[in-house]
Amino acid sequence: MKVKNLITFSILLFLLMSCRNQSVNNEDNSTNWSIFRGNPALTGHTNVSLPNNPVLLWTFQSGSNTRSSPVVYNQVAYWSDRRGRIFGVDINGEQVFDFNMNTAVDAIPMVHNNVLYIGRIDGFLYAICLEKQVVLWTFEAQGQIGASPNRMIFDGKDAIIVGCFDSYLYVLNSKTGEEIARFESGDRINGAVAQNNNILVYGGCDGWIRVIDASSGRQTDSLHVGMYIPGSPAMIGNFVYIADHDGNVFELRLNRGQIASHRKIFEPRDDNRRHTSVPAVTDNILYILSDDRHVYAINRSDGSIVWSYLLRGDTSESSPVVANDRLLVYTRNGIVTILDAQTGRLVWDYDIGEQIFASPAVINGHFYVLTSRGNLFAFGNR
Repeated sequence: MKVKNLITFSILLFLLMSCRNQSVNNEDNSTNWSIFRGNPALTGHTNVSLPNNPVLLWTFQSGSNTRSSPVVYNQVAYWSDRRGRIFGVDINGEQVFDFNMNTAVDAIPMVHNNVLYIGRIDGFLYAICLEKQVVLWTFEAQGQIGASPNRMIFDGKDAIIVGCFDSYLYVLNSKTGEEIARFESGDRINGAVAQNNNILVYGGCDGWIRVIDASSGRQTDSLHVGMYIPGSPAMIGNFVYIADHDGNVFELRLNRGQIASHRKIFEPRDDNRRHTSVPAVTDNILYILSDDRHVYAINRSDGSIVWSYLLRGDTSESSPVVANDRLLVYTRNGIVTILDAQTGRLVWDYDIGEQIFASPAVINGHFYVLTSRGNLFAFGNR
């Protein structure tokens, strides 16, 4: 039995090393949007520029519905349909990756070192080598995994972090899938975990925001906001921004893993409110989609509204993205809008003609729109 285990481990190690050796420029933001919201802090902000005069370059039709958002790794866009088929489409619109897990999936993938990590409704997290198109390992939780994974060095180990509907946050060894740690919540964890400065922050459906110090591997603080939290936080410096289901957005200031202060920085005006999108944040401005069909730019210093813009459709689960000096927003009814990030002036819009739940993925000179029907639209310069 020991010999068999040694052989299995050797095969896994060989696949893992051969897979990771194919990694090229994983942290280059000009060719990668390899994680939900673009970076581990989930800011939805990139310094690359959108096309000056966007045109539709191509459309890839997968023929299957999805609730995913695309991620981009080495200029290949990846997503899963709702039946667990993972597509990979290169920058020219050609399919270069096809892997079928044959089970229900609503989650967004994450790619790190040429390995794609994705959760499934049956509670499994998969690690798939992109080069070999083989499963490196699986981890079984006790509930649906609907959130996108994140990654970081946790207690000295390269780790994958993901929340689950079984009310646990799992920290897994990225090479083997072995559990390093778990943290209990009072209810489902639906959103992704944000990490910055060696600190993890996440919200749960029990209405608690929790803070974990990755260096010590301990939960260091928490805050109850009263209403359940369906989405993900965004972190910048020592600040955290996170929205509850009613559309209230909270700001937390952290100091060495402790919540030094907190305030409600935005409160919606619509009584029939519901909020699932994630804020986008820059050094000075917080961008928020509200159920009153507006996008708001909030001054982070004093909480004042810098500008607002009425969108041509209802907001949905899609979250805004700031690309250099432009703000990219998708509406549920398929309107793609680019605004001047400083003034809120309309720069460009386009009617996709299909429902959108996905958030944008942006690389240098290109951005992607994934519709609920599983069609990927690529925009760039002519």
